[in-house]
Amino acid sequence: MDINVLRLDHRIGRDTRITTHVCLTARAFGASKVWLAGEEDQKIINNVRDTVKRWGGNFEIEYEKNYMELILKWRENGGQIVHLTMYGSQAHEVAPKVRDCGKDVLIVVGGSKVPTKVYKNADWNVSVTTQPHSEVAALAIFEHLLMEGKEFDLEFENPVFEIIPTAHGKNVNIHNENKEPRE
Repeated sequence: MDINVLRLDHRIGRDTRITTHVCLTARAFGASKVWLAGEEDQKIINNVRDTVKRWGGNFEIEYEKNYMELILKWRENGGQIVHLTMYGSQAHEVAPKVRDCGKDVLIVVGGSKVPTKVYKNADWNVSVTTQPHSEVAALAIFEHLLMEGKEFDLEFENPVFEIIPTAHGKNVNIHNENKEPRE
């Protein structure tokens, strides 16, 4: 199962931080790609690609002008679509079903207002709670449930920087001595 994310309705200036966090969370929790829909934001795309260069892995990001075309094509190609929303079925009940299907998954993360057609074209509309919450938190929790905690063991190929877990302080392994870690 390959995990991918579609971030809907990105707005430059207003959503930059949240969209960046959606991308970083998707990557850290095991997704292989994020598509951005809404306003095209080359700065975010470049920043995420820079993160991948520094921290490793094969994560991809690209802009998608027509998100419905992507959703419909995903379905045509046999993939499953999970839409994260407050109004869906409970994530802890849905994640095993999504995982057991074994098909590639496209997780749709909303923006300002998600059109009804997204709800109708999702295989699952999934809620991590029935309360207002962050789309970043919803993505992290759902990916965690989908991965069954295996995201903690992910290794990212060819990193320049690698965090060495430690109880106190910062321990960063630098694989390329020409680069300095950023604070």
